[in-house]
Amino acid sequence: MHPSIHAASHPDKPACIMAGSGAVTTFRQLDEGSNRGAHLFRALGLKPGDGIAAFLDNTTRYFEVAWAAQRAGLYFTCISSKLTAGEVEYIVRDSGAKVLVSTGALAPVCDEVAARLPDLAFFGFEGATAPYRDWDEACAALPATPIADETAGSDMLYSSGTTGRPKGIRIPLSGLPIDAPNPLSLLAQHVFGLGAETVYLSPAPLYHAAPLRWCMTVQKLGGTVVVMEKFDAEEALALIGRHRIDAAQFVPTHFVRMLKLPEAVRAAYDVSSLRMAVHAAAPCPVPVKEQMMEWWGPVIHEYYAGTEGNGLTTIGPQDWLAHKGSVGRAVIGRLRICDDAGNVLPPRREGMVFFEGGPEFSYHNDPQKTAEARNAHGWTAIGDVGWVDEDGFLYLTDRKSFMIISGGVNIYPQEIENLLVTHPKVADAAVVGAPDEDFGEKVVAVIQPADPRDAGPELAAELAAFARQHLSGLKVPRQIDFLDELPRHPTGKLYKRLLRDRYWGKAGTTIV
Repeated sequence: MHPSIHAASHPDKPACIMAGSGAVTTFRQLDEGSNRGAHLFRALGLKPGDGIAAFLDNTTRYFEVAWAAQRAGLYFTCISSKLTAGEVEYIVRDSGAKVLVSTGALAPVCDEVAARLPDLAFFGFEGATAPYRDWDEACAALPATPIADETAGSDMLYSSGTTGRPKGIRIPLSGLPIDAPNPLSLLAQHVFGLGAETVYLSPAPLYHAAPLRWCMTVQKLGGTVVVMEKFDAEEALALIGRHRIDAAQFVPTHFVRMLKLPEAVRAAYDVSSLRMAVHAAAPCPVPVKEQMMEWWGPVIHEYYAGTEGNGLTTIGPQDWLAHKGSVGRAVIGRLRICDDAGNVLPPRREGMVFFEGGPEFSYHNDPQKTAEARNAHGWTAIGDVGWVDEDGFLYLTDRKSFMIISGGVNIYPQEIENLLVTHPKVADAAVVGAPDEDFGEKVVAVIQPADPRDAGPELAAELAAFARQHLSGLKVPRQIDFLDELPRHPTGKLYKRLLRDRYWGKAGTTIV
């Protein structure tokens, strides 16, 4: 389970194809490039357990750097290309990275970082000039064969913090050979059926956990990844037909955007090659998933996990049809639903979602946050609320931090958002709590209209009436506002905290 194995057996097979440019990296190129990169890291004095950072847009070179770090036993931290110089500096310093690799396209930000971190080794692509060393020139004279002391490294990614500073999630290095299987590769192979024949579409930024880990897993298994530089709903459909994509990962927002395309546009594309489309990041509204099943057939799988990797649930299409709204049963760790006192709750009782016996992790340089993620039993949680049914299927309610308390009643925004986004005039929706003199908090919906010209009192009244048809009175938004675009990360993650802070007069939030 490593690209080096496939480089020996199928050297000219594409390991990565960039969707827009058509640039291809073969398994031989990936193997030779990552070997040279590993030699470079050793020449710079990096030893197993040290760290590097990558500040890159989606590119085939991403995998060369990541696999070089992996086979050198290093932690590799992937940094969002949307961050400011100060935010990049914080992550580099906090992670302890000794090398930063970037590209010319990000030079305006990276130049500032270089001025602030003169002791860091900077490398760039595309004819890099001082203060950067050219990665290709530095690697050119180095061997394309493995370093003598290969050992498996790991990513060290940062949480998508929407308030305060993001935290690095550090998983103990295994000390195993570079081709040793890990839980994700075993899951991909034995649950989702991925393998050497897989052609996998990745529509999201590689600096986030799921896109990076799943793409590298496909390459471990000998499959080809097709990476979109930026998600576009119609282009994603075109790529499925053009490359005969048989596996892909999406988030619910991607589904919503594809479903909002005109019927004639959707019908023009052949998606029959898909045999597995998996989604995560947030629970999918039931009507949205039902429509996707009708369109693509019973090929849609779902999983629930965090960057922390403390546990994982999965659910296939047939199980979902029998347990609509569920994110599945645990396949890594054991699900425990607990009340605020840490007591285990029975089925259908709502509480904090914990995993027992899952992999260990820590928040780098934050022992307090690490301790807060564990209860008295040692079980771990990442802040989600939910419940399990009698068959052990998990249903997520929302993030605990997003709960609205109005008149003493707990209201979870997710249910309201899942309804509003199904309205034909709504492109996207977020629900937050805002101050209210009488009830403490009130429910506010922030809407991105499908047509910006519709924003106004008439659509607000129409949406309020729509909500009243389906929700109890307390859950109906008492205020509906409009934005041209909601603050979503390219992965589809909604930065709800940024919206909520507007109503509470807070500032200083950070998007990663």
